[in-house]
Formats: sequence, C-alpha cells, structure tokens
Amino acid sequence: MRTYAGHSSAAASNELYRANLAKGQTGLSIAFDLPTQIGYDSDHSLAHGEVGKVGVPICSIEDLDRLLEGIPLDRMNTSMTINATAAWLLSLYIALAENRGIAPQTLQGTTQNDIIKEYLSRGTYIFPPDPSMRLITDVVLYTVGNVPKWNPINVCSYHLQEAGATPVQEIAFALCTAIAVLDGTRAALAQRNRQASIHYPPSSPSPARGEGTHEEAPPPSFPSPWTGEGMGGGELPPAGNRQVPSLTPDGVDAIVGRMSFFLNSGIRFVEEMCKVRAFTELWDELARSRYGVEDPQYRRFRYGVQVNSLGLTERQPENNIMRIAFEALGVVLSKSARARSLQLPAWNEALGLPRPWDQQLSLRLQQILAHETDVLEYEDLFDGSPVIRAKVDELTAAAKEEMNRILEMGGIVRAVETGYVKQRLVESNAARLRAIEAGEQTVVGVNKLTETAPSPLTASDENPLILKVDPRAGEEQLARLRAFRSRRNARDVEAALKGLGDTARQGANLMPASIRAAHAGVTTGEWADVLREVFGEYRAPTGVAPSIGTVPSNGSGTARNAPDEAQRAMGRRVRILIGKPGLDGHSNGAEQIAVRARDAGMEVIYAGIRLTPEQIAVSALQEDVDLIGLSILSGSHVELVTEVMSHLNKQGLVDVPVVVGGIIPPPDHDALRKLGVKRIYTPKDFELNAILSDLLTLAAEARRHSS
Repeated sequence: MRTYAGHSSAAASNELYRANLAKGQTGLSIAFDLPTQIGYDSDHSLAHGEVGKVGVPICSIEDLDRLLEGIPLDRMNTSMTINATAAWLLSLYIALAENRGIAPQTLQGTTQNDIIKEYLSRGTYIFPPDPSMRLITDVVLYTVGNVPKWNPINVCSYHLQEAGATPVQEIAFALCTAIAVLDGTRAALAQRNRQASIHYPPSSPSPARGEGTHEEAPPPSFPSPWTGEGMGGGELPPAGNRQVPSLTPDGVDAIVGRMSFFLNSGIRFVEEMCKVRAFTELWDELARSRYGVEDPQYRRFRYGVQVNSLGLTERQPENNIMRIAFEALGVVLSKSARARSLQLPAWNEALGLPRPWDQQLSLRLQQILAHETDVLEYEDLFDGSPVIRAKVDELTAAAKEEMNRILEMGGIVRAVETGYVKQRLVESNAARLRAIEAGEQTVVGVNKLTETAPSPLTASDENPLILKVDPRAGEEQLARLRAFRSRRNARDVEAALKGLGDTARQGANLMPASIRAAHAGVTTGEWADVLREVFGEYRAPTGVAPSIGTVPSNGSGTARNAPDEAQRAMGRRVRILIGKPGLDGHSNGAEQIAVRARDAGMEVIYAGIRLTPEQIAVSALQEDVDLIGLSILSGSHVELVTEVMSHLNKQGLVDVPVVVGGIIPPPDHDALRKLGVKRIYTPKDFELNAILSDLLTLAAEARRHSS
C-alpha cells in the first residue's frame, strides 16, 4: 500500500514519508521533480520555476540521504517513478545503502525505467531511443546479477491510458515494450560477453567493468544491440537454441522473473478486470513460448496499479472518491489477476497538489478494502463465467493483432520513432473527448447530473483545498546544491565523470561507473550532461496529424463555422501557436486543442514539449500568429507565464492575446490575469468547441484593435 508522494524538498518529503509510514503505509513511492526526471540540477536555467513542484529535487547523494533519513533501506520496499535518469537515481540509492553499511543484495524496490511511455505520454525523456534502451538494459543486467530483489523495470501502461489508450492498446503497447527490453537484454548480454573475451593490456581495467580505458588501447566499437535482431522484429530462435550465456544460474528465467508492470484501472469495472486477466494470460504465454521459461513462478504477471487519474473531475470533485474506490476493485476482486501493490490518487488531484489529509484518505480506502471487506478471502470469483471469458478472449485477440502489427514494423521502438504509436493514442483520446462532448459517454457532474449543492469539502481561507509549495523551497535547494558542490573533491568528480563518459562510448554497462560517480559527489545534471554529450538529445513525434476527425456539432457547435467567419474578418486563416514552456511533458490537452483547431480549419503551430519562453516568443514572431495558447500542468504556471510575457514584450508582440490551460488553482488566476493572460482553462473546461469559439473571438478582436 503506497501513496505517490514527494514535494518541495528532501526534508519536507522525508517528514511526509515518515508520517505516511506511521499511518500504515507499507512502502514508499517517490515522486521526483521535473528537473531531476530530465537530468538537470536545480540551478539549471530550464529548472527555473520547476524545482520541487511535482516531486522532490534530488541533485546528489546528500539530497537522497536527507530524503531517506531514519528510513531503514534494508527493510523498505521503495518504488521510484523515474525513467530517463533511472540508472542514476538507482546508483545514488545503491551508493547510499553502501555508505550506511547495507549490502545492495538486500535492497528491495522498483525503478519505473520505462522510457517508451515517456516518448508517448509523460515526456520526461532525454536521449534518443537506442541509447535510452541501452540504459534500461544496463539496469536490468546489473540488478539481476547484483541487486537480485530489485525490480529493474516497471513496464508502464498506466500513462498510456492517461494519454488515451484503449484497453487493447494498453495491453499491446506494454507487452511490445517488454519484448523490446527482453530481446535487447539477450542481445546485449551476448555482446558484452563477447566484449569481455577481448584482451586488454594488464595495466588497464577492462572496459567491460566500466573502469575507464588505457590511453594506448582505444576501446573497440561494437554494433548497437538495438538494431535488427533484438528489437522485437520477427521471431528469435527457439529457447532451446539460444546461445546466450547466463548471467545467473537461472539465466533468462531470472531476467523474465524480475520484469514488473504498472497498470491503470479505469472506471469501466468489468472491462478493466478483463483487461488484467488478458494481460496475465498473454504474459504467461509470451514468457513460455518466446523466452522458454518453464517455471510458472518466473512467468507470474507481477504488476502494481495506480487507478485512473484521467477521469478525475474538477467539477464536483467529491465524486472522485467513489470513482477511485470502484477503480480499485477492478484490480482486486479477480484473485488470479490481482495487483501486487496498489496506490490511489487523491480525490482533488484535478485541482492541484494534494494535502497530507487527502493522501491519508486514499490510504484509508485501500485499508478498508483490505481489512474490513472479505474480497481477499475467496478464490477467484470470475473463473468459469462465460461473460468474462468472452470479453477476455476479445481483448486478447485484438491485442495480439496490434502486437503483430508493431512487430512487423520492427518493434515498439521503431513504431515510436515513426510516430505510429503516438498518433494512435492521440486518435483514441480525441475519440474519448468527442464521446463525452456528445453525451455518448456519461461523466456524472460534468456532462450529466450537473446540479449540485455547495460542498463542505471546498476551500476556505483557513483550509485551502490543495497543498501550495513554499516558493522558498527552490531557493533553499539552490543554496544546498552550492554548498554540496563546494565540499566535493574536484579531482574525484572529474575522474568519475571521465570514467562515465569513457564507459558510455565503449558500450560497457553504465551502472558501475554511475555508482562510482554517486560516491564521488557527481550531481544529477552532471551525470546527464555527460550522457547528453555522448548520446545526444531527442524530440519525439507529437502525434498530431493533419486531420484526426471531424468537429462534433453538439454543444458549442458554432465552432465549426467560426474559423470561416474569423478568416473573412481577418483576411486570412486564423493562426494559433500552441506551446508547452518549461519541463512539463504532459501534452494531452495541448494535443487535443491542436487537433480540434486543425480540424476546424485553423492553422496550428505546435512543436511539442519542453520549449523555452524565448523559443515560444521567437516562433510567435516568425509565424505571425494571431493567438498563443500555453499548456502548463506542473504548477509552475506563474513563473513560466511571467517569462513568456517578458519575451513577447521584447519581440513587440504585446497585442497578441495569450491564453493558458492546465491545473491552475483559482488563487493563481488573478496573478495570471495581471500578467496579461486573456483566458484561463482548467480541467472543468472540457467542451473543446466552446474553447475554440472563445479563442477565435479573442483572435478576431485583437486583429481589429491592431489594424
């Protein structure tokens, strides 16, 4: 039983963790802030306004030590929601355990470490797909051999559903990701064993151990294991013909057995339960037929769940309590497909950062389900049900069809690089939103049954509805970071960074070099910068095709004709720039506005995530846009909008209207309006046609005033 938590600073988060453990929480689930997730130190220019907002900042082993002060690592199960920098955060964790005299072999926990879904949903990727997959492989191989109780990867379909995935897509995309990791791990293991057999001068430690190079013996180059065989394209040789040396006595069985998954459970109870049963059956079949795993213990589908956040509403948010409870039942009632761990979002998540009381409520929901009800006392209640069997078979067949389509493309990595998977998710999310707008999919309190009495749970001056991060937290983190750097041994840091770079270029496992860097006092940004230099950076496809569908005519259906009217008034097509400043990678809202605006006939400029305020302003000038829409969900809206408006002023674009969308608490609305923001949209504004009509009116008025 966990709650996903972390904010402000290591000290504040430690206090929260210890309080939650005292209330009966049985594991930690650490939320890291965006700079940590994307490999920037807190003092980097791109980290401005983002430090401590959506999680805890961890720049060094000292920060991690403070975060986990008083928490026994050898008795704790720690889940870390970290992906692009997973190898680094795990290295810090291992180094911290060693400093405390704890053997890494005793550590238990999970690194999410699924970069594929970052390209598709959350956006916290750094490097291109091939070196990113290499980092995953390094973690898998290192932990299976050295930290055997650790789950090195949590293949994460949760965020795929948040990005709009159907149950079939969630199953297919997640299992194709697992195939890519396992195929690549086998290929990498074979390659590294070949590398280990190469002779190196006695005076030089072997690069296979990641311990630097000898100047007179340049490291050999090896082909990437992420091309051709091993990428999930076609079938590999049968298990009996494998010539892959075992890393452990159990070989590939142990690697398959350490794979874990992180699923989403939505409000459609029967469908979600059947999805998990289909997942369980397909994974068992895959482990046995593709990887030759005979022991059922290693074929077990080990998964954790956070129930759906996508369906949580800002309107009548108290309804979310019931939604969360039913979504939890979907992964608990079926014993043969029951979640191993569960974490529940807070009822007011659509409004902002939850308070400690909100997290306690989510924990109590789990505890009531486990300790008061009898759902855990019986065998599977649904075995033998023809209704359940039919639905599971339907999902299984459709998922296999989608998986085969992806494998024929060359595997999930290639399907991501071509934009296929992202576009499918954007299409599915657009269809979901159209169904809600049309009233075909009911959301109580949003598009039906909207009458409501005043809620006693709403905010007051004495009891704010959400947690506000103290703005001093970022300043204090910068001071701690400067102090930490001043105490380091500069020569040790330099040597560790050189060793890390050499190891990255050689193709050897990066974990030993990363652990040494952690001990030397290397920071998160320094670790990532070395790998940026070697691997480069990456921008994923946006998934926004020229046209996804038609504009629904329900509700504010006049949006269909509004572009033509605005074009006649302005003498050209309406041109809108949609930008995501800062490090926030949650792009669903921006993508859906882009899709709907383009379908309605507007010109849309959308370059994806992680733009600087200056880039947005320059693009607005070059494209001569009529309106700018900013999407920010990380809580840094005030800081980022301030910077965007400053750069727009420098470019002479003071007359271009700016609107902002995201999870923006009402107390911040006045601050944004004072900066010049014309409209503010939050999750309660689900009618996209109404938003488009509003935007078109703003654009036409601004053009009239400027002409």
